[in-house]
Amino acid sequence: MAKIIVENLNKYYDNGFHAVKDVSFVAEDKEFMVLVGPSGCGKTTVLRLIAGLEEISSGDIYIGDTLVNNKQPKERDIAMVFQNYALYPHMSVYDNMAFALKLRKESRAEIKKKVDHAAGLLGIESMLKRKPAQLSGGQRQRVALGRAIVRNPKVFLFDEPLSNLDAKLRVAMRAEIVKLHRTLENTMIYVTHDQVEAMTMADRIVVMKDGILHQIDTPLDIYNSPANLFVAGFIGSPAINIVHGKLVAKDGALAFDGEDFHLKLTPDQAEKLKAYENKPIIMGVRPEDIYDARHDAMADFPQQFTPVCDLVEPLGNEYHVLLKAGDHGFTARFDPKDLPQMGEKLLVSVDMVKVHFFDPESEITIY
Repeated sequence: MAKIIVENLNKYYDNGFHAVKDVSFVAEDKEFMVLVGPSGCGKTTVLRLIAGLEEISSGDIYIGDTLVNNKQPKERDIAMVFQNYALYPHMSVYDNMAFALKLRKESRAEIKKKVDHAAGLLGIESMLKRKPAQLSGGQRQRVALGRAIVRNPKVFLFDEPLSNLDAKLRVAMRAEIVKLHRTLENTMIYVTHDQVEAMTMADRIVVMKDGILHQIDTPLDIYNSPANLFVAGFIGSPAINIVHGKLVAKDGALAFDGEDFHLKLTPDQAEKLKAYENKPIIMGVRPEDIYDARHDAMADFPQQFTPVCDLVEPLGNEYHVLLKAGDHGFTARFDPKDLPQMGEKLLVSVDMVKVHFFDPESEITIY
């Protein structure tokens, strides 16, 4: 197998558009790395540059110890799985999976052995004689995966392979891909715009926006310690609550002033944020860190305020409650215990230990 080193990668198009801006990262040997970000952020372009499907404007890409900038895709020992499956409609499943091996002029016995092994891993042994038109979307994606597996490449590249599938099948297929990675132990780079896929599948996540790499870390570290306001807002569902206000002295302590409410900072926060006293600041609160005050035993440093319940969204095992406090809106994630009524004033607690603060100009995390 091989690690992938991307150094100071840039991509300019003929119209001057700067799609990838000085991106650097290392995908370690056997690592499952996910590139995530909104549409147009440059993540697929990075993948295509690694695959050799786009020409690098500047920077270097190494697969293993080999510089591959000027190597053709077929010389890079990679296999790519696309969003649209890209199967040959006139060929059987077996022939689709065997096609690359036939081009390599491998023996029939070796081809059969590899195809049967891949089909067994993916649970498609009974479909080898069918044509792609006779398969469901999930089955076609399994065939596309099988076609990549039989080549036994150093690196697998996935370009949003599950986006054409329905929600239930996406959940099942992402689990299959993670198990496949565990079995094969290849280096894998996976591109998606779906932050749930990124969180559940990745060893490490690369978060991108506007061609810039904003943060690279493990899923939980990105969730708990976002580098900036964009990462905090993009990772997490429902999204983090963003509140603009300032820090003020209140009752001998430093507090966040949201005009219609005040939330006292922890002593540690007060010490580290004292330079922002009487200055604007941005506060971020995850929905799960806002509690119905009757059930806030989980909060380490609860601070209370009284918003109005604007909307209740029942999801069965939990409820999303939309709250209004003056001009500020919040989403809270409540257990389905004593649910509030719409229009009801509700006492809630914010666990201030879990709150994030951002500089309003740079949008970089300051605590």
